[in-house]
Amino acid sequence: MAALDPITLQLIALALEEDAARDDLTAQATIPPGKPGKASIRAKANGVLSGVTIAEHVFRSLDTGISIEWKKRDGDAVAQGDRICALAGDLRALLAAERTALNFLQHLSGIATATRAFVEAVRGTGCAIVDTRKTVPGMRLAAKRAVLHGGGVNHRENLAGGMLIKENHIEGCGSIARAIAACRAVGKRWVEVECETLAQVRKAVAAQPDIILLDNMDPAQVRKARALVPREIVLEASGNITLANVREYAQTGVDRLAIGSITHSAPALDLSMRVESS
Repeated sequence: MAALDPITLQLIALALEEDAARDDLTAQATIPPGKPGKASIRAKANGVLSGVTIAEHVFRSLDTGISIEWKKRDGDAVAQGDRICALAGDLRALLAAERTALNFLQHLSGIATATRAFVEAVRGTGCAIVDTRKTVPGMRLAAKRAVLHGGGVNHRENLAGGMLIKENHIEGCGSIARAIAACRAVGKRWVEVECETLAQVRKAVAAQPDIILLDNMDPAQVRKARALVPREIVLEASGNITLANVREYAQTGVDRLAIGSITHSAPALDLSMRVESS
């Protein structure tokens, strides 16, 4: 079983505790102790799978003897009806772990599926799809892995991963130039600055950050910004970007597009687990 980071392991333990998985009254009432069983998880919709390792940890947290044979892996496309995995082991444990395992798999597969849709929409443009920190609390690392499974690119993992100067930092520091200089003085990570107008873009270019983020600009404004920003500065755009307009944004020449919706509001991929007759 593949290793997981400490935060995700804590999250799994909390999720099992939240669901009282070790005190499943219905399974205890209906299933004899020690009865073995088999089950399958299947896709009920088309999408991209993510969360395999987490689901495996969930099941084996309740019974280390549960065997899991994965028919699909993280990043694989799945179609409605596909068998994702075959499980065998203590039937009470399988049923007690079912909902928690599916919750993780469905949510993370939803993120991977949404990401893949954006990646496919911009294919051939040279523009990357990147994530944001708009994630369900506690699920940041798992969500970012799901973005990778969907073909996207991870932005900073947390506040210590890089310096992103936003409007409130600029207001607090006094100007874009001062904020960039202050971050450069620390010298620990890359420096990115958010710009809401073309005038701010010009000021940012003069101060030479590593990345300029265009916030809530339409494609025409992004195209004008592209002409102002030298290629050695990464140009990123975010805000009001949807599947309907993402290719138009990508064709402006921007290097990458940050899409918050792929992690904060991706619909879960419909999956189910069914016990098989002995």
